[in-house]
Amino acid sequence: MQGIGSRPRLHVSADGAGVVGHAGARLLADLADVTGLTSSYSTALGPLRPRGTGHDPGRIATDLAVMVAAGGETITDLATLRDQREVFGPIASTPTAWRLLAAVDERVLDRLRSARAQAREVAWLQASETRCGIPAAKAGGRELPGLVLDIDATLITCHSEKVQAAPTYKGGFGFHPLLCFLANTGEAMSGRLRPGNSGANTAADHIAVLDDALAQIPDAHRHGSDILIRTDSAGSAKAFLTHIRDLRARGIRTFFSVGYAVTEPVRRAIRALPEQVWHPALDQDGTLRESAEVAELTGMTGLAGYPAGTRIIVRRERPHPGAQLSLFDQDEGLRHQVFLTDTPFTAGSAQFLEVRHRGHATVEDRIRCGKTTGFGRFPSRRFGVNAAWLELSLAAIDLLTWTRILLLDSQLAAAEPKKLRYRILHVTARITRGSRRLRLRISATWPWRHELMAAFHRLAALPRPAS
Repeated sequence: MQGIGSRPRLHVSADGAGVVGHAGARLLADLADVTGLTSSYSTALGPLRPRGTGHDPGRIATDLAVMVAAGGETITDLATLRDQREVFGPIASTPTAWRLLAAVDERVLDRLRSARAQAREVAWLQASETRCGIPAAKAGGRELPGLVLDIDATLITCHSEKVQAAPTYKGGFGFHPLLCFLANTGEAMSGRLRPGNSGANTAADHIAVLDDALAQIPDAHRHGSDILIRTDSAGSAKAFLTHIRDLRARGIRTFFSVGYAVTEPVRRAIRALPEQVWHPALDQDGTLRESAEVAELTGMTGLAGYPAGTRIIVRRERPHPGAQLSLFDQDEGLRHQVFLTDTPFTAGSAQFLEVRHRGHATVEDRIRCGKTTGFGRFPSRRFGVNAAWLELSLAAIDLLTWTRILLLDSQLAAAEPKKLRYRILHVTARITRGSRRLRLRISATWPWRHELMAAFHRLAALPRPAS
């Protein structure tokens, strides 16, 4: 029998020199510069720089976004970058970063959003020139035309001393931000911080978040592509859907696919459907979904006040163990889910539109990853500081997404933040000097050294925006 080998004995000391951690995060910092995010932030935040002295506020904002993207949870985590000056340069102190966030009001937030939109346009152009551009979202084994925006709210638990934290509908306490992600890439397009008691189905909030998201899309795509907006039943407010339809008058080809409550008229319509109108549902790979069927309810229940051409579609499915069922579902023995869409009959069958709408569930993964990238924990008692933190968290998510799109291949191009941090961002390295060069030397035995080196080479080859 082979014995278990013991680990080598170590003598630990804290006197190392020339050794740096989180060296891969330099990739994010350089990407922020290459896409113009840093310079755009500098322009947006320039008025906050006292008499033109001290740290550049735009650079502070970028450093905060890089720190959050690398897994930082509080402003004090800037120390991870600040204490490695040879790699990351001069980094603002924690009090300086606090003062910057405290100075951000709604007008400055708008400027930060505009700065991020400018950087996104550059990143998308770089993707078009060096890769295959922005990928298409998929559903039912097919590529979806244009862009797909997913809007959803989430609950963030926090302590009662934070301003505007409030009881939530699930019995907790905290905030209830509303967020929008681009399904094509996973980019965080927009988000609004809201009190915990904010309504999930507030039309005004959905309209504000959607308008912010549309402003993030470069002009060539916003006015030249179909844009599908998906939400759960919280987005089925008539005012919100009317707003989506009215955007077409501004040259933005928007369509909706939103969940809808199973009301009593809908239940009666479902019971009245003959069996022959039910068709097998599809899975995301285009194969038939087991024990699930789809039917069109359009014309069988009233949709007064909704945009003309609105369709209503229902899916019934044998529930999985532990599923929460309504009394209607328990009576029928099947789980029913209903949604509305204004996609015309000529553009898709009920089967395809249903599997396309079900793809909205991926927004839950975006939110889950987002909670590990900044907005799962808000650092201040002041609502304005937390709102600014949310905006920088969205920028951090974008930096991770652009890294995957522009710089990585194979599995890492689809990796979640946790994997990117473990394999790429948190790598250690040694700083050496020679031939008038400062070198970052990654371990020759690090399993993902080739991927990291390739990413730095691609970064250096990216076309730069005109100054």
